Amino acid sequence: MRIGIDARFYGPTAKGLGRYTEKLIQYLQEIDHENEYIIFLRKSNWNFFLSKKGNFKKVIADYRWYSFEEQIKLPHAIKKEKVDLMHFPHFNVPLFCRGKFIVTIHDLILTRFPTERASTLGPFLYKIKHSLYKLVIWSAIKRARRIITVSEYSKKDIEDNFPKAKGKINVTYEATSDFKHTPHKINEEEFFTRNHFKPPFLLYVGNAYPHKNLEKLITAFAQIKKEHNDLNLVLVGKMDYFFKRLKKFAERLQLEQGVIFPGYVKEEELKFLYQKAKLYVFPSLVEGFGLPPLEAMSQGLPVAASRSSCLPEVLGESAEYFDPNNINNIKSVIKDLLKNEVRMGELKSMGFEQVKKYSWPNLAKKTLLIYKSLV
Repeated sequence: MRIGIDARFYGPTAKGLGRYTEKLIQYLQEIDHENEYIIFLRKSNWNFFLSKKGNFKKVIADYRWYSFEEQIKLPHAIKKEKVDLMHFPHFNVPLFCRGKFIVTIHDLILTRFPTERASTLGPFLYKIKHSLYKLVIWSAIKRARRIITVSEYSKKDIEDNFPKAKGKINVTYEATSDFKHTPHKINEEEFFTRNHFKPPFLLYVGNAYPHKNLEKLITAFAQIKKEHNDLNLVLVGKMDYFFKRLKKFAERLQLEQGVIFPGYVKEEELKFLYQKAKLYVFPSLVEGFGLPPLEAMSQGLPVAASRSSCLPEVLGESAEYFDPNNINNIKSVIKDLLKNEVRMGELKSMGFEQVKKYSWPNLAKKTLLIYKSLV
């Protein structure tokens, strides 16, 4: 069987989607020596993927995500390769793709939070974009032979919003990097001097879209700071439009010296931050899986997270939970943990065990079984 994988998201530039696609292909190479794989890549990530096996072939498909070019030209590229089954690791399946395919839908955040604040577009263009999104995801769900998602929460959410999905959804949990092969070459003094802060600090890693709820976290932190003057809040993520907007919000609360925006950090620096932070805080209103808090747990960092969406399912009893809509509750949970070293130690131990429940090899094995079921 010739299996195509849309790997235009492959690699670090596409964040969670890139990691999912990268790990899926990496472990498929280890377990499947029978089927042929056609890996569709863009020029920008062509060199990220190194084929280790002869049954994995790279093909250029340099079409920008969510573009008309993607809709028109990608189906031709797939047809040219005579693919028997296509796997799209994101909902953006071209409307004119007529072959057999499966699609991975990580979440319905754009459906549940259709807000102009989550876009840099003006109101008119945003409404057009959102209408196209609804059309594309509805079409993908209707036509897919199977749908993969990454939590039971997301499965139910998809079924509730798209009844045609019932009966063809499989859950394959994602996993976290253990940083085993990450070099540890950080000069602590130089790093903290360059980024203008020092321990102790709370940590958040991810993007700054509105559903991440970071304004409420900053507001709660402003109150905590009054009693813990030496404490910092470090928000790690690429300094894009949304992080710049968040930085201005922190400045309005006069937190220029307390809320730190280091921007994008290298993997070894991220590992260092996980190991040096006091507490990882994840105030998101909705997630499909929630990788960053698991990454934090893998490095022995206690986690405080929202009691929302998939997070209790994925993190289990290894996190302390708060109501993400209640600033006072966010504040009290963080404050209580900061003064309770025994509880912090328990969360650390339970976090190590929780992370063991998830693995990328298992995700690849389950995905391969789905491929085979469609032969």
